[in-house]
Amino acid sequence: MTRRRVYLKNAMLLTASGLVLRMLGMGFRVVLSAYLGGEGMGLYQLILAMYMVFVSLATAGINVAATRLAAQSLARGQGMSATLRGLCAAALAFGTVAMVAQAVLAGPAARLLLHDARAETALRVLAPSLPFMAVAGALRGCFLAARRVTPNVVAQLIEQLVRMTVAVAGLRVMAQWGAGYGCAAVVLGNTVSEGVSCCLMLTFAARTREFARRSNEPLHPYTRRELYEIVWPVTGSRLLGSGLQAVESSLIPLTLSLYTGSRAVAMTQYGNFKGMALPLLFFPFSVLSALSGLLMPEITRAYTRGDGQSTRRLIVTMLKLTGVFSLAAGACFVVFGPQLAQWVYRDAEVGRYVQVLGFVAPFMYLESMVDGVLKGLGEQLATFRYSLMDSIFRIAAIALLLPRYGIMAFLGIMIASNLLTFTLNTRRMLKVAAAV
Repeated sequence: MTRRRVYLKNAMLLTASGLVLRMLGMGFRVVLSAYLGGEGMGLYQLILAMYMVFVSLATAGINVAATRLAAQSLARGQGMSATLRGLCAAALAFGTVAMVAQAVLAGPAARLLLHDARAETALRVLAPSLPFMAVAGALRGCFLAARRVTPNVVAQLIEQLVRMTVAVAGLRVMAQWGAGYGCAAVVLGNTVSEGVSCCLMLTFAARTREFARRSNEPLHPYTRRELYEIVWPVTGSRLLGSGLQAVESSLIPLTLSLYTGSRAVAMTQYGNFKGMALPLLFFPFSVLSALSGLLMPEITRAYTRGDGQSTRRLIVTMLKLTGVFSLAAGACFVVFGPQLAQWVYRDAEVGRYVQVLGFVAPFMYLESMVDGVLKGLGEQLATFRYSLMDSIFRIAAIALLLPRYGIMAFLGIMIASNLLTFTLNTRRMLKVAAAV
């Protein structure tokens, strides 16, 4: 099978599975909103924001390193067995450190950072998922580099089904005890599903011929310096970025409560926005995320070979496809956003958020794609700087504007933030591509 046919087959598989996963995820969100309500969804989003700090420690750098170093090994004509083992060992180490840190800090984080003690139990339940997530992420990167997407697709589909089954079963029992216990039931599904997914990925890896040991395979296919030059900048930037996002997430309901005069109302508005409107807005992005996952290894290969023409061609293809698709998606949200949200969530307020953000949806989609390309080009430090600038801007704007103008001020901040990061990332990508 030619490389072009393999690429098209993988694109179709990832696109189809991405759409199925998004549909399952949206259905899951509808179920969660019915059980938890707006306030419970707000608490759930706060828990996820803190969880992502530890996810960044466990997975951020090693996931990017897996894709790049595995693609590099293939480009050099080396086997991937030693690369795979080394990356999985590093992932397990990062995941274990993150698990211990989250378990120990769950109580202080819930009370002092999230300002809600109900989050503690859910954070402890989530901690054991981190080593599984890290190892599975490293394996996914190696499979993508080898242009094998079927294991990733199957594992992710089963993972989502397990997550939903466990969460719904837990919600039927625990949701009646309050939002904190309801959220704990939901995240138990995350922990169980990550373990199942990791076991599946290891099984697939053991049966994949590209990962089999070769007699002439180098013992150390990449140096520690090559690994750390990817892992530490990405992990540091993601860790700082997710930490700032956690601060931002905890600040939103806090400042909204100053405007509304009620913590419950503020949590409901936050839950409606972050837990319902944004997932609906990013539902079509599954098509583009599949393209991003396939393009990143291809761009890395072209860039590693010094093939400037191929690098620029792949980037232009990405910009064209993303631009056309995102403009169409944004227009649909502007025109049909209220009706869509009413149909999905039975909530008019969510519809207003979706309609306003529809105007900036093309920039959101493009920025996410460009960010992935920059990492494929080794520009982790640039994305870190831009993310840091953006987070500082958002936190300062939230602290100043939300107590005076409420949730509509946050919509304005979101729009300004995405325009800023889109401009900075795109300018950097075009500059690097031109220099190849």
